[in-house]
Amino acid sequence: MILAIESSCDESALALFDPRRGMVGEWVHSQIALHGEYGGVVPDLASREHLKNFFPLLENSTVMAHREDIRQIAVTYGPGLAGCLALGGAFAKSLALAWGVPLVGVNHLRGHAWSPFISLHEQSPEGFDAAMSELLPHLGLIVSGGNTILFEISSTREIRVLAETVDDAAGEALDKGAKLLGLSYPGGPQVELLARSGDPGAFDFPKAIAPRNERRFSFSGLKTSLRYRIEKLDDRELADSMSDICASYQAAVIDQLRGKTRHLLVDGQYRSLGLSGGVSNNKALRAAMQKLAKRYRMPCLIAEPRHTGDNAAMIAFACFTDPDGALPDRREAPLSIAPALRLAGS
Repeated sequence: MILAIESSCDESALALFDPRRGMVGEWVHSQIALHGEYGGVVPDLASREHLKNFFPLLENSTVMAHREDIRQIAVTYGPGLAGCLALGGAFAKSLALAWGVPLVGVNHLRGHAWSPFISLHEQSPEGFDAAMSELLPHLGLIVSGGNTILFEISSTREIRVLAETVDDAAGEALDKGAKLLGLSYPGGPQVELLARSGDPGAFDFPKAIAPRNERRFSFSGLKTSLRYRIEKLDDRELADSMSDICASYQAAVIDQLRGKTRHLLVDGQYRSLGLSGGVSNNKALRAAMQKLAKRYRMPCLIAEPRHTGDNAAMIAFACFTDPDGALPDRREAPLSIAPALRLAGS
């Protein structure tokens, strides 16, 4: 079994993975309510919470009952908040040394990249490799608060970045837009909730879809456009049009994501489409990607809701599925892999 530890931001998470049957258990302690008082994540506070939460989380899990079956520990080593990563790394090192098992560092974004395949493994662990071969090469989209990345997984399971944001991430644009609108933290889900009763065509926000030969996203102009729009409205007008503004703003974000993904589907020879990351829990985005995949007659793999945000299950699964993710000298960025953490006889 693989014990995975995730602490890149404000979630303290553990997961236990058995390659023969899938996830044995997942345990998460969220800090959303705590950081909600400040309108966003406070790094020093998040680090202290990890220090408080990891050992109680371990004690309240079933990890110790499977202690003798654990053969490896995987821990997120980046990207993320430095203090939070350090706490997770120290916790992982202490367990690896005490138990005498190897410790491997896993890139957080590689975890997101592989997360849509977790349910495929759980359906048939024995037939996973054969099922995977039918889905590669794969085009994947990671959409989160800090990252917006289009990448491919080749038939030999190598990951290569194809396009990424040059400024704000899609999730960051949604959260900052929500803050401009006076919505509570976390802002993205609040925008989605209000957008359901709004008209996505009521306001014209810039889509900023780069030409096909330019592999990039950009969301900073969208956020600026929203600020200018709000400044032209008085309080009553803003309140009356809040749902329409949210629907139009969200549609502009999704249109850019869908547009660039479509460009790459046209240019590539892909056999499946994937969606992951915290923002992939947005139902409108999920529907847009499913519709796009159907148009190109390919399966659409979307991470399960519990695996869209920061979670340890995806770290364990990446450790199992992507052994190259624990090796040095990977070339692609920002999914590049620095020298792995290896301890205790590895």
